[in-house]
Amino acid sequence: MTQPASPPRTLRVLVAEDQAAVRSGLVLILRSAPDIEVVGEATDGRRAVEMARALRPDLVLMDVQMPRLDGVSATREVVSEGLADVLVLTTFDLDEYVFGALRAGAAGFLLKDSDAATLIEAVRTVGRGEGLIAPAVTRRLIAEFGRTGAPPSAGDGADAQALASLTPREREVLGCLGQGLSNAEIAERLTMAEATVKTHVSRVLAKLGLRSRVQAAVLAQELGVEGPGPR
Repeated sequence: MTQPASPPRTLRVLVAEDQAAVRSGLVLILRSAPDIEVVGEATDGRRAVEMARALRPDLVLMDVQMPRLDGVSATREVVSEGLADVLVLTTFDLDEYVFGALRAGAAGFLLKDSDAATLIEAVRTVGRGEGLIAPAVTRRLIAEFGRTGAPPSAGDGADAQALASLTPREREVLGCLGQGLSNAEIAERLTMAEATVKTHVSRVLAKLGLRSRVQAAVLAQELGVEGPGPR
């Protein structure tokens, strides 16, 4: 007897944005998606951390510039305590915030001028545990790292020497992350099960001392680690 399909998982999202009009717009967009539930709204970074502790959302949509506690510091606390994944809202005009969020373990970056469909898909992507590593965003991060000399490995000690600890397959997975591929796309590219890809990604992050796929993608591009091409 065929078992009925389980209902799609609802992503619980906390929105942290100090500008009321922007916050309302973000909430309105997210609530239009049937699989996303906005569980709270924070008006500053400190409140975002407190609400994340109380509500345990799946994801925090975090602005970087907020009063009391900036978004980078709030991201660091949320990630270090394992409260939720963090998707950072950025304009890319303040490099130190982007670098800081990367070091803090943000699961992804979203441009503030993104349209509604992009916002919803970004939340879903991070909610699947894949991180938001769209090639265009990653390239802009790499360009800024090259211009400013900021460490691509987010200061966590992952460098060229650490690559020696990876197996050939793990190195291929790292290269695919650098190309911005999702788990499903990596599975297709490398002809393996998606669950196996998730295991390899976890091992790559652990061996390189990284907190997120975004950090891995930046490192892969900075060090020239390339994944195999389409078959």
